[in-house]
Amino acid sequence: MRKLSRREIDMSLTKSAITATTSALALLAFAHVANARDQINIVGSSTVFPFSTTVAERFGNNTDFKTPVVESTGSGGGLKLFCSGIGENTPDITNASRRIKASEVELCAKNDVKEIIEVKIGFDGIVLANSRTADIINLTRKDIFLALAKNVPDGEGKTKPNPYKTWAEVNSELPAIKIEVLGPPPTSGTRDAFVELAMEGGCKKVDWIKAMKKSDKQAYKTLCHTIREDGAFVEAGENDNLIVQKLEVNPNAFGIFGYSFLDQNSDKVQGSMVGDVEPTFENIADGAYPISRSLFFYVKKAHIGVIPGIEEFLEEFMSEDASGEDGYLADKGLIPMTEDEAEEWKSQISNLENLAL
Repeated sequence: MRKLSRREIDMSLTKSAITATTSALALLAFAHVANARDQINIVGSSTVFPFSTTVAERFGNNTDFKTPVVESTGSGGGLKLFCSGIGENTPDITNASRRIKASEVELCAKNDVKEIIEVKIGFDGIVLANSRTADIINLTRKDIFLALAKNVPDGEGKTKPNPYKTWAEVNSELPAIKIEVLGPPPTSGTRDAFVELAMEGGCKKVDWIKAMKKSDKQAYKTLCHTIREDGAFVEAGENDNLIVQKLEVNPNAFGIFGYSFLDQNSDKVQGSMVGDVEPTFENIADGAYPISRSLFFYVKKAHIGVIPGIEEFLEEFMSEDASGEDGYLADKGLIPMTEDEAEEWKSQISNLENLAL
């Protein structure tokens, strides 16, 4: 390995010092100018959006702070905005229906967002819903994988392009209707959780594929997580309301979204059973429903004390009145954490502890 010259070392140290000084100056400048914005700015997950807007409205009505602005951009889109830097032109908080990825933490750090507070708010189930005018169906996770994967087992230890056109071709006990599923785009946390919990959950029911996880993890993940692109799965964007509208006019179609949205639209749509278990509040809360996930939001620590009300907003969101067992967010479909787990998160948040992956 070549030994660096004194000049090269000095240049490297100078460059590091300039970078550190620039970051410090950026933080200092933000502290002085950010008072131009006196309203919390929140982006992110469409699943967490209704919970966040509910808390924001209560917060604005019951405190001296302005009502936070909440925008639904999807988990991936929100984290990209959140990690773009610090300052009044960047979000203070981003909602996420999955945990932040290591690559996103790296992107944040690259843009001087180096202190992040992670907040877990509760749980949600992912449902495969259809119109209330249609029959409820009972799926296994293997059924879901075989219906929606780009490539499927060929019966001889290899794979083939997905040939299945109807649900009955996947499983003779299912109806002989065309496979048509409306779902979120790749930037969505719901999409991430669906492919991990539902599709991979069914994919590894095939023994030789399960064994592949140890021998070739990347090939295993590609096979289990890649959704077909031949029209059976239709990306419907981040607007869950649009999916519900399409299900109303097409009783043979199914849509993928969070339980909370199913709960809010129970007069129009119904959730399919998965593994003989209905997607109900109780079944998700006790872990019986197999496709459930944690919900989060992330806070930019550099903005606390500069943008007014962030700490107070956190306190309201995590209060027993909001996210507790009988809180107003439970009425919106949020599945609360146990009392002990909630207290652990409240303690971390009150101490403004930084995210630890």
